Amino acid sequence: MNVIAINGSPRKTWNTATLLEHALKGAESQGAETELIHLYNLDYKGCSSCFACKLKDGKSYGKCAMKDGLSPVLEKIRASDVLILGSPIDFGIVTGEMRSFMERLFFPDLVYSPPPHSLAPALRTAFVYTMNVTEQMMKERLGWHIKASANALKMMFGHAESFICNETLQFEDYDKVVFSYCDPEERRKRQREVFPQDCRRAYQLGVRLTKTADTA
Repeated sequence: MNVIAINGSPRKTWNTATLLEHALKGAESQGAETELIHLYNLDYKGCSSCFACKLKDGKSYGKCAMKDGLSPVLEKIRASDVLILGSPIDFGIVTGEMRSFMERLFFPDLVYSPPPHSLAPALRTAFVYTMNVTEQMMKERLGWHIKASANALKMMFGHAESFICNETLQFEDYDKVVFSYCDPEERRKRQREVFPQDCRRAYQLGVRLTKTADTA
């Protein structure tokens, strides 16, 4: 059982990465081999629209023809059983690195047909989102993006879950930055009291995805 987590945050030890690490620990508790990949460590670009993955009888049909730092990651995902993506929400959407990754992950396996379908092998997938806004604001303003990503993952791999962590701690020292969005002390209190619960939820996510993948 192979479980891969993809961190789309530029931070390697902060909220998104921490939740992904707990999800992987949950997977490891079920005997899975795990790996956490940081997209900001890689040198790659988004889809170039070369369409080599769509050419009839083409040597790259169904897989990305681009060769860069993301190529081995895409190969690992094809051989995995569980895929967990993670990204903070910036300006209402995932980070640019995560978006470019998603283009490269989805497009080669997408078949233009009515309705569109996928060549990708079945995977248990989940998307972990971290964001500064409240849960209510997320539902009002960002629900469309989360639903769209879940629909894409489900279409491509047959399964998708969404994991949301709200009102995250953004800075180690709020006194050093220009910030008046919320009360820093309230945010620190939430990080102490609520974020550990989110980590436990992430752990259970890893357990659940691994168990269901093992019985699929």
